[in-house]
Amino acid sequence: MKRILILSSIIFLSFTFFKKQKPTLYIIGDSTVRNGSGKGSDGQWGWGSVIQDYFDTTKIHIENHAIGGRSSRTFLTEGRWDKIMANLKKGDYVMIQFGHNDGGALNDSTRARGSIKGIGEESEEIDNMMTKKHETVHTYGWYMRKYINETKEKGAQAIVFSPVPRNVWKGGKIPRDTYGKWAAETAKTTGAFFVDLNELVAVKYEQSDEATLKKNYFPIDHTHTNYEGAKVNAQTVVEGLKGVKKCKLNKYLK
Repeated sequence: MKRILILSSIIFLSFTFFKKQKPTLYIIGDSTVRNGSGKGSDGQWGWGSVIQDYFDTTKIHIENHAIGGRSSRTFLTEGRWDKIMANLKKGDYVMIQFGHNDGGALNDSTRARGSIKGIGEESEEIDNMMTKKHETVHTYGWYMRKYINETKEKGAQAIVFSPVPRNVWKGGKIPRDTYGKWAAETAKTTGAFFVDLNELVAVKYEQSDEATLKKNYFPIDHTHTNYEGAKVNAQTVVEGLKGVKKCKLNKYLK
C-alpha cells in the first residue's frame, strides 16, 4: 500500500511539473480582441475569443486578457500588464493589438485613454481628471515598446498586430490605419514579430462592400464584429502567423 502511495505521488508530481511547463499565449488588446465578457452576450465578439479553435490547447495554454475600451496606455496604467508580467515566463508568447482607442483624449473626466500620436519619446505631464492622479503620458510607440521589451526580457516572444479594420469606407476602399503603420515600425525597431492584420483583413473586406459587411459581420456598429466576423478575423490572424516563418508559436497551430 505504501509503495502504491509513493508511486501515485511521483506520478502526480510529474504530471504537475509538466503541466506547469506548458507555454502560455497571452493576448492583450481592446474590444476588437475581446468584447465584454468574451462570450458574445451582447452579440459582439472579438477575434481573441475564438482564436483557441485554431490552436492545439493540449500543448499550449491561452489567456485572453484583452478588454474593451482600453488603449496601449490604459491597459498599462490600470495594472493589467503587471498581472501578466507576474506570471510571464520563458517560452511564453504575447499577442499585442492596440490602436483603436489610442486616438482619444489624453485628459478628460470620462475616459482619458489617449496616447500621444507617433512612436517617438515625447511625453506630457497631466493631472488626470478621471483618476485624480498625476501621470506622464507617452506615445503609442513608447507603450508598445514597453510591452515588447518587457516580454523579451522574460524570455518570451512578442507578436505585434496592426489593428483589425472597421467597416469604414472611402472611395470604395477601406482606409489603412495609421496605427498599423506605427505598430509595424515599432515591431521592426524592437525586433518583434509583426502581422499586418489591418491590411490582411481589409483586403478580404474589399472583396465585398460596406452594406454587405454590415449585414454579415457588423450588425450593431462599424467597429465590433459578430461571431462570424470574429471568425474571419481569427482565421486571418492564423494566416498572418503562418507567414511569419521564424515565429515558434506556429508549431502550436492545428
